[in-house]
Amino acid sequence: MKLALIGATGFVGSALLQETLQRGHEVTALSRHPGRLAPRPGMSAVQADVVDAAQVAAAVAGHDAVLSAYNPGWEHPDLHDEFLRGTRAIIEGVKRAGLKRLLIVGGAGSLYVAPGVQLVDTPEFPAQWKQGALAAREALTLIQAETALEWTFVSPPILLEPGPRRGGFRLGGDQPLMDGDQPGRLSVADLAVAILDEVEYPQHVRRRFTAAY
Repeated sequence: MKLALIGATGFVGSALLQETLQRGHEVTALSRHPGRLAPRPGMSAVQADVVDAAQVAAAVAGHDAVLSAYNPGWEHPDLHDEFLRGTRAIIEGVKRAGLKRLLIVGGAGSLYVAPGVQLVDTPEFPAQWKQGALAAREALTLIQAETALEWTFVSPPILLEPGPRRGGFRLGGDQPLMDGDQPGRLSVADLAVAILDEVEYPQHVRRRFTAAY
């Protein structure tokens, strides 16, 4: 497949890039600074500011699907608003390009830990992640309203960590997966496996899913 990847230099995006190339797909990585991406067989880097819908549309035109691991950075002074600005531009750009398939990596904060209670609203949720989690929850609401796109929203598990690619995990829906009474965990490499599995064999079109061991 010919896939466009947003956020290829980030924690999740770099794992997605590795998994996508390993499976033999052709990847176009969108970046404000494409020179920062080391050349790799099967990958082309294009300059695009993903908060500009027109630039997104031009960069993703002709692809089979778009994978977005967009995050302006946890240290960004206006993380919440910039996250949503970018998300809106990505959604609009994909539609302008005439594409249907869009997979967005969001956060675990919008998973429901009790009826009507999302993780981000619990007192224990870490303050340093809250603005990004609130923005990702709003991004989920935005994409859920889209009827023209064949979207999938991916929520990582509560504990997403560096680690090896094992290839085995469980899938869930709107609630976090648990390991007994402890939060479920997953390596970022295996999150990439779950996402590429969804690209190749769609099971969650216009739905959200999560994954954990």
